[in-house]
Amino acid sequence: MTVLLLAAFIFSAAALFAQEETGKKALGFEDFARWRSITSTSISDNGNWVTFGYSRREADDTLYVENLSTDKEFEIPYASRPQFSDDEKWITYTLTLPRKEAEKRRTANKPVPNKAQLINLVTGEKTTWDNVASFNFSKGSKFLAIKKTKSDPDAKHSGTDLILLNLEKGIVDNIGSVGSFSFNKPGTILAYIVDAADTAGNGLILINLESGLRKILDTDRAIYEQMTWDEEGTALTLLKGIKKKGFVEKDNTLLAFTGLDKVEPVRFEYNPAEAYDFPAEMVISEKGGLSWSEDLTKIFLGIKEQEKEPEKKKDAEPVADVDIFHWKDDRLQSVQKSQAQRDRNFAYRAVFKLNDKRFIRLTDESMRTISITRDGKWGIGQDNRAYISDWKESQTDYYRVNTATGERTLILKAHGRTLGLSPDSKNYLYWKDGHIWDYKIETGEKINLTQNAPVSFVDVEYDHPGTVPPYGVTGWTEGGSAVILTHQYDLYLQPLDGSPATNLTGGMGDRDEIRFSYVRTDPEERFIDLSKPVMLSAYGQWTKKAGYFELRDGKLIKLIYDDKSFGRPNKAKNADKFMYTIQTFQDYPDYYVSDAKFSYPKRITDANPFQSEYKWGHRILFDFENSNGVRLQGTLAIPDDYEEGQRLPMLVNFYEKNSQNLHRYTAPRYASSPQFARFVSNGYLVMQPDIHFNTRTSHSDMLECVEAAIKKVIEMGYADPEHVGLHGHSYSGGGACYISTRSKMFAAIAAGAAPINLAGEFNILFKGSGQNNHQYDIYGQGRYGTNPYDDFQLYWDQSPISGVTTMDTPLLYLHGVDDPTVEYNQGMEFYNALRFNGKPVIFLSYPGEGHSLRRLENQKDYTRRVHQFFDHYLKGEPAPDWIVKGVPYLKKEK
Repeated sequence: MTVLLLAAFIFSAAALFAQEETGKKALGFEDFARWRSITSTSISDNGNWVTFGYSRREADDTLYVENLSTDKEFEIPYASRPQFSDDEKWITYTLTLPRKEAEKRRTANKPVPNKAQLINLVTGEKTTWDNVASFNFSKGSKFLAIKKTKSDPDAKHSGTDLILLNLEKGIVDNIGSVGSFSFNKPGTILAYIVDAADTAGNGLILINLESGLRKILDTDRAIYEQMTWDEEGTALTLLKGIKKKGFVEKDNTLLAFTGLDKVEPVRFEYNPAEAYDFPAEMVISEKGGLSWSEDLTKIFLGIKEQEKEPEKKKDAEPVADVDIFHWKDDRLQSVQKSQAQRDRNFAYRAVFKLNDKRFIRLTDESMRTISITRDGKWGIGQDNRAYISDWKESQTDYYRVNTATGERTLILKAHGRTLGLSPDSKNYLYWKDGHIWDYKIETGEKINLTQNAPVSFVDVEYDHPGTVPPYGVTGWTEGGSAVILTHQYDLYLQPLDGSPATNLTGGMGDRDEIRFSYVRTDPEERFIDLSKPVMLSAYGQWTKKAGYFELRDGKLIKLIYDDKSFGRPNKAKNADKFMYTIQTFQDYPDYYVSDAKFSYPKRITDANPFQSEYKWGHRILFDFENSNGVRLQGTLAIPDDYEEGQRLPMLVNFYEKNSQNLHRYTAPRYASSPQFARFVSNGYLVMQPDIHFNTRTSHSDMLECVEAAIKKVIEMGYADPEHVGLHGHSYSGGGACYISTRSKMFAAIAAGAAPINLAGEFNILFKGSGQNNHQYDIYGQGRYGTNPYDDFQLYWDQSPISGVTTMDTPLLYLHGVDDPTVEYNQGMEFYNALRFNGKPVIFLSYPGEGHSLRRLENQKDYTRRVHQFFDHYLKGEPAPDWIVKGVPYLKKEK
């Protein structure tokens, strides 16, 4: 106690002196509410306007709309979901109620109404509509459609008013009873479905947006839904259905219209009740969705079994509520329960051929799923029935399916990993025996693409048991002659004829240990055109530098590469302007706009200018090794007022790899973990090491790497070895609990939501998914590579529970009672074992909370307690009563 009091005096005096020297103050809990985050970011198509919002957790949001050339700005409280017109003359967004008013309505189970507001960006004029559900501009920006919310939330029909605004002419058209609407891609036609209260007048109607003429394509006393345009906007398909009394599913008819850009479109109708080729006792299901083939000759749809509704018996006896778990079940009952809604909505895939009006079923119980090629000619079917398992690696039988006939050809038997279809529908890639293979869909030929490659594409950093995967596929080249493959550092161009791959990035990645990745700047892009400049992101494996390069004419050109972290750039559709974030440990990720060269970036946000009032700190990178000599790295956050030779208290936090976050900003906020910014501001070091995992020994690997990193920081002269704390949550929470029972390096440890008894946890269910821990422990994050029946001693040795008798470090443990991921009783078992053995443990149990804390009140409570806990044990500050003697339950009630 004398040592702790002396430490408290030294740290308090140093903090007071530092504040007087710098004029800056240490972060307090009361300061957290000042910090803002940035939301609602977008850049207009021509790159002249941007939007961004400032949001605080306990305050109302504000949206800003700014012109980058003139600095003209609109400030709009309570606004979100901004949408520019593509001609940049207009912007629309949602207006919500003030936060407190909205919370009152939610508490009273009342709907929270939204408004839509439109601004003319030229004149600044605003127009507002109440009770709006959705809105959308047409391409070309001539029209804005606004759908109102239902006046009666309990009404069975979805029809409401639709406002169609002609932005050029200022003409407003009010359309009643609209269930859904959709502009075609060119913006020349608006299609809408009428869904009235009594179904009278229901149907599909088109409006030619140039002429204003309406055309009724179909009308009936039926429910219309699943309206789907083709890519060019000249064809439309949907379902028309009737719900018959006594049956579960709707009886749907397929409608399709082509040539909608012509005077007389062509109509197709397929009614299963009148068709000879439709499966008996099935229906076309709205739950399966619709899609077109590229050539508009096929429509893909879902079919489902029709079922009778169960009869309701007036005087029926009470029925038992029992779930029967059977050892022959392919899926656990709990998994079936978790996936019940998915299973209820499952629909088999089929195709309707417009040319000959034939229906072809593509999937059934023997092959339930299929991926259709973009051109619609083929599908890749999957059947995993023979391989469903809780504890084995995933395997599947793969088939080529001819969508014109339904014919199936086996491609792969009991196969693991595949890499997907090419955009031109000609190739299907898969991973086998450490190589990437190509299946030629038209011919059925299989080619080992990488057998002649100059490098292996095996992921050498993969640290789990089981089949080692490749790094992956970056994309496909224009023309379909090659695929771009990801290597550890470089990108390789692999021809689809199997000839040797060439290094696109010239070996710079491997030479300088820089990891290059493709940056997709066009969301509609299908192929990578190497004849044009290609943007690549760059990340220094050991330097942590980051930035962007340009691949032009086979050469790499550096655009920006710095000791910072850059957010993924969002490109203006029609201009070489990019919107992106830049952040460091000291700098919040504010937004910047620049050209494609990243030259002269303009900062457009300043979320937290008041940060300069506070002591903050900086972060450094350091190297260390584990016992096998594996090179590892960690980050160390250091107070700005640190003086050389000082030995400061240190909090250690870990979770697999962390050094990649060297330049990540940490905003002060309440959560389920310690607030690192506050710790550093108040005179702590915060260290986050990387963990190197071996198969089977994940917890002892954590212990080894954490201790090695601590020893390195002590050797560097920063840390006080007598005042080191540790924190971990979930996976690293299990590691922290394990370390608490094995290590003597810590003055205090905080952990939460941790797996404690691995042998017992192996068979416990994830409440969220209903799945057990078998695959997770053997092949997943657990990394044990075996099961407790084949190697019980391994599971016991790696369990925190096995070391409770030797644990002496004060432990603060957190667990939500309703945790769906790690069973709450794992934490309770650890607490009771420690308590039985007279060990210093405090269990913070939060009723109604899950794997992490969600309620703000609980986040505030935990954040304060974990800081008080470490302040006492690492800095010697007086312990509050809850640490010394706990809190009686009846006192909690008061």
